[in-house]
Amino acid sequence: MNYKLTFLFDGACPLCLRETNFLKKKDKTKSINFVDISINYRPENFSHISYKQAMANLHGILSNGEIIFGVDVLAYSYELVGLGWIYFPTRLPFLSNVIRFFYKYWAKYRLKLTGRDNLEKICDSKCNIQ
Repeated sequence: MNYKLTFLFDGACPLCLRETNFLKKKDKTKSINFVDISINYRPENFSHISYKQAMANLHGILSNGEIIFGVDVLAYSYELVGLGWIYFPTRLPFLSNVIRFFYKYWAKYRLKLTGRDNLEKICDSKCNIQ
């Protein structure tokens, strides 16, 4: 199947999983390939984005091979499922900067905020395996 986006997500993150499940339900045209990096993730199959990189920031791979990050992955996902208006503020210069700032904060602290080990500790057990 020709996906427009491969969406790498952390299925062990309860908030990430909730967002992804919502998007899956809305993806009627099956435009998005959702890849749970917490289960048998193989970087060589996904533009060599390491597990650690994928855990540190949301990654998406467009059909042309371009890699997008963070809020851009969410904005494009919502556009693909017909809800692009939700992320319209990311197109406005001032609001875009504010949204990106908060997303960077979320990405940096999401493991702690969801009661999980820090990235280094998680990678001690997973990064060398994958």
